[in-house]
Amino acid sequence: MNIQRFTASTSREAMAKARLAFGDSAVILSTRSTGDGFEVMAAAEESLASLGEQAAAAAPAAASAAPAKASASVASDTEALAMSTLSFQDYVRERMLRKRREALHGTPAEAAAPAVERRSPAAPAAHAAPQISTRPAEPIEVPVQRFNQAETLATRRPAPIRVRSAEPAWEDSQPATRFPSNDDSRMAVELSALKDMIEERFNTLAWLGSSKQNPIQSNLMLKLIRAGYSPAMSRAVLERVPTDAGAAEAMRWLMDVLTRNLKVSAAGASLCDEGGVVSLIGATGVGKTTTAAKLAAQCVKQYGAGSVGLITLDTYRVSGFEQLRAFGRMLGVVAHLAHDRAALKDLLNLLSNKRMVIIDTAGLGQRDQRIQDMLDVLDIPKVKKTLVLNAGSQGDTLDEVLTSFKASALHGVVLSKVDEAVKLGPALDALIRHQVVLRGVANGQRVPEDWQGPDAAALVRQSMGTQGKSSFDPQPTDMGYFFAQASGRGLDLGASHV
Repeated sequence: MNIQRFTASTSREAMAKARLAFGDSAVILSTRSTGDGFEVMAAAEESLASLGEQAAAAAPAAASAAPAKASASVASDTEALAMSTLSFQDYVRERMLRKRREALHGTPAEAAAPAVERRSPAAPAAHAAPQISTRPAEPIEVPVQRFNQAETLATRRPAPIRVRSAEPAWEDSQPATRFPSNDDSRMAVELSALKDMIEERFNTLAWLGSSKQNPIQSNLMLKLIRAGYSPAMSRAVLERVPTDAGAAEAMRWLMDVLTRNLKVSAAGASLCDEGGVVSLIGATGVGKTTTAAKLAAQCVKQYGAGSVGLITLDTYRVSGFEQLRAFGRMLGVVAHLAHDRAALKDLLNLLSNKRMVIIDTAGLGQRDQRIQDMLDVLDIPKVKKTLVLNAGSQGDTLDEVLTSFKASALHGVVLSKVDEAVKLGPALDALIRHQVVLRGVANGQRVPEDWQGPDAAALVRQSMGTQGKSSFDPQPTDMGYFFAQASGRGLDLGASHV
């Protein structure tokens, strides 16, 4: 019998080698994984058929010569006979055939089956093979594939290939790797565009439906957006508008809510009245030095020139110190320059008898990496950090400035250049959302005339008085984009302020 061993890295390759060697009639006898790869034992179907015919012809002669004991086991047979490899395979095959006949006819296999063929050591040389040792051994269990009967092997149409184990190899169960292609990327882009278009249509429909059901709320929403307030603020306020209120009453209710939520200092608690050490910080060009001069002038007017001290940390800007010193010379106040934290502490100890000490700092953009260094220099317990904000800046810019300069750690905010701002809505919106206290309003360049205390009601009325004729203002047909629910964080005004 021609049995060959095929070894490859995977089961597919090993079986392909067996098919190449024996053709479509290849029969897989065993498969196993070894250190060299996947091993397959295969033979041709014709050789197995001839082997079955030889076993059937030799069975009657062996039965008449020496009837075998029916109760002999596999271990006793192997001890009594010195079998070659081929005769052992015949023995196993006959044993499987007896078990099959027993299952089909219900007769004991040992009584019906002929004796097992035994080959003597003097077998023909053509069938000679290495002898198996005859010393006593423990009984072993041999895993053997159950083949079909020899009579049906020759007549059955050969299958392409048959394996011994019904379990597939691990490599065969893995799906083929699929890599993304350009078509997938293009489809993803088209689906994203389709999603955006559907959202836009639904937002517009939601706005149109809300406009028809509640026209007063829709008109207030349009007015707030045109005034510069953010959609998040507008939604948070308009969700609480009384449903039974008329147009004028709803407008008064809206302005009252904005006024109560805008934090301002009390009438007698301005920066000049409080006194102490006040540091003015902020972005470049917002008017910190001019604000310092206005505060110093107010304090000099009320308490005299000896009650004010001026310090500047601005060593970056050309003539920054000279500008503050010029303001101080007009007021009769001496301006000092501090280069670092140690010098600032020495000057604060020197001016400790002053009612008010004003510290001017260098202007730094909200994205400048030196902001933290400046805040570390001013990190002194008695220093009140006051942020100067340009009222004419965009809402997004004001948000970044308040976040960069640590709005939660500020003593307050001064709103500068109110006279230059077209809309006050973005500035008031940022102050309400970050919950900072407004300490003063600068509405011009004159020192000290263009300074006033914060009045929440007046600022809200001024912000809502925008004409709304700018090309940046939305039209009623565009309000669907603003009225849609935002995916980011919401705004909680608190029940006590509404």
